[in-house]
Amino acid sequence: MHIGIIAFGILCQLVIVWFVSEKLYFTVGLWVGIITACIYAYHLWWSLDRNLTVNADNEKGAAAFSLKHSILRYASVMLILMGLWFLGGNTAMLAGFLGVMGVKAGAYLQPLILRIADRNKD
Repeated sequence: MHIGIIAFGILCQLVIVWFVSEKLYFTVGLWVGIITACIYAYHLWWSLDRNLTVNADNEKGAAAFSLKHSILRYASVMLILMGLWFLGGNTAMLAGFLGVMGVKAGAYLQPLILRIADRNKD
């Protein structure tokens, strides 16, 4: 999934950067968002894996664990986006949001990337 997130970031950097006036703020915001997306994806995997192994028999504990970690992920993304807004205004914040949406692009690209990786193993 991380490969898809980074590929999405490279594509956005190569295409969209030419259409914004504040290129430095866009670039910083985009890559902060991409790094945030990679950490977000890892934390999502970790929390799901841990929840399924530790709380397999405890339904209430599993729901509370999932809720706590979902709130933690969303709150940290919001704090990072607010920090980007204070750093570079709307350009950095919107580019950061675009970078965080790399999680979606990475999820959609994952089957294609796995198919290509399996083809190259032979």
